[in-house]
Amino acid sequence: MDIMKSGIDIEMREKLSKMAEEMEFEFERHVIPFWKLMRDKDFGGYYGKIGHDLKLDRGAEKGCILNSRILWAFSNLYLFSKKQEYRIYAKAAYDFLMEHFIDKVWGGLFWSVSHDGDPEETSKHTYNMAFAIYGLASYYDATGDREALVTAYTIFETIEKNCHDEGGYLEAFSRHFDSPAEEKISEKDKKVTYTMNTLLHLMEAYTELYRVDDIDIYNKRRYVREKLLPILEIFKTKMYNPEKKRIESFFDADYNSLYDITNYGHDLQAAWLFDRAVKILEVKRTDYDLSSISRELTENTYNNAFNEHGIPYLCEDGNVDETRAWWTQCEAVTGFLNGFSKSGDLKYLDAAVSVWDYIKNTLVDKRPGSEWYQEADADEIPVLNKPIVSEWKCPYHNTRMYIETIKRLGSYDDKEITEVLTVDGQ
Repeated sequence: MDIMKSGIDIEMREKLSKMAEEMEFEFERHVIPFWKLMRDKDFGGYYGKIGHDLKLDRGAEKGCILNSRILWAFSNLYLFSKKQEYRIYAKAAYDFLMEHFIDKVWGGLFWSVSHDGDPEETSKHTYNMAFAIYGLASYYDATGDREALVTAYTIFETIEKNCHDEGGYLEAFSRHFDSPAEEKISEKDKKVTYTMNTLLHLMEAYTELYRVDDIDIYNKRRYVREKLLPILEIFKTKMYNPEKKRIESFFDADYNSLYDITNYGHDLQAAWLFDRAVKILEVKRTDYDLSSISRELTENTYNNAFNEHGIPYLCEDGNVDETRAWWTQCEAVTGFLNGFSKSGDLKYLDAAVSVWDYIKNTLVDKRPGSEWYQEADADEIPVLNKPIVSEWKCPYHNTRMYIETIKRLGSYDDKEITEVLTVDGQ
């Protein structure tokens, strides 16, 4: 059903057009120029840190996750806009990854390197390797560089050989993959065997790898599909909690949930990424269809977390952490737009507009030489001890929100919202 026939009145059309216009202005005039300036022309790649005081630390370590996400961002900005300059910035991230982050002896990728490219933290993390695949696959799509595709498949094979056990995907290993390593993302104790976060981004990366190799150049695409389907099954049968309508976060070896956590940002992110995977894999109305879970995650988050002040970080043991992280708000905008496309319920469009208003009024840092604040407190005051750029603070969530929003709404230069955002009958 065309969106123009889905009950959207003139007022809502104007709100959506205004949001698209504001978002294009924010990214084309502010966010993207900021990250272009982060390119390190002396040592390659991108600088690793800018503190809240806006001082660039040229000697900071360079994290592989930051580099991979920048690679993804500029590759997709090119695919979205066809502006050739974005391939130049993507190549800067690609060249640095290939030269410095890939462990050419033991395989996989280092967690971080020095500012000039020497290995620093050499442990291997499934999460980290997933993001390298995600960036490399998009870079291949943007450039046709088959070396990027081959490297993505090599990392895929490294993960399947070293990180996959009979239950799922383990978290972290030594450089040689022969012993466990310190966790980087769980923030919990060593009882954790599996995490939702790692599996979600592995699904995201494998889906992208499967998508871009549509002609199956090296006859490996089917193996990616063979690994993706069990990942969807794990989410459906082991990680999703149908009673609480959330994805549990941390698990022991038997997939018992270890902590009472509702992570609102991850639930909304998972919702729309589930729908994307189902569509790309063409498994709708099969045992691997997660459409109903996506719908429940979106509805539950809307009912229990959304208000005019954005989306809180999480709820643990019944206590809501009222921090508003930049990435959570970005995934909320995309997640709510996706929620409308599934249901036609106008409340999700209102929610997407409301969260964007929160972002532009609270999280966009208007100081010259900055980008966005990392988070704000319950009183909508930016938290002042968080860096503007770090191994985690990157242009992945917000750039993706921008691209997804404009694709779904159409450019504000159009006289009407395009047919991309339609009720798809899910």
